[in-house]
Amino acid sequence: MSDTLKERRRLLIASSGAGAVAAAATAVPFVASLTPSDRARAAGAPVEADVGKLAAGEMMTVEWRGKPVWILRRTPEMLAALEAHEQRLADAASEEPQQPGYASNRHRSINPEYLVVIGICTHLGCSPSEKFSPGAASGMGDDWPGGFLCPCHGSIFDLAGRVFLSQPAPTNLEVPPYKWLADTLVRIGEDDSAPA
Repeated sequence: MSDTLKERRRLLIASSGAGAVAAAATAVPFVASLTPSDRARAAGAPVEADVGKLAAGEMMTVEWRGKPVWILRRTPEMLAALEAHEQRLADAASEEPQQPGYASNRHRSINPEYLVVIGICTHLGCSPSEKFSPGAASGMGDDWPGGFLCPCHGSIFDLAGRVFLSQPAPTNLEVPPYKWLADTLVRIGEDDSAPA
């Protein structure tokens, strides 16, 4: 074999090796980009919220599956107001199959003190705003019992997330599956009603 052929062979082997290394170096990040990120994996997993520091009348927001979930700690006055306006609601008894069975009640929750709902209007997916103060203090009129207003198209919901009659939103705010792990710790995205 001539020296020229030997040199070409060495160059071919060296360049093939370098090409293989470059291909592997390029493929590793590409393949890694195809696997879901930690955030994406967590988006479908249950999330926990500690409500221990949530004062009565306050609301906190946590993210579950890319959606805002509101946790409102209702005052005794807020709970008492839920019965007074039921004739003005589209689904006062929460009979639409949009929530777990344990939320088909006046307060739409396991523990009446805490409302847990997805903070997305059931009309076109806008995010309602808080209008907790009853009466004219919220700018909603003297007969306003307190609740939520969707500013996009005017849908209104009470302090249990129940929609009022003749609103653009067709149904109440959705209640996600959830369960209490302790007095102040709630897990959203998982409940005890699913078969084991």
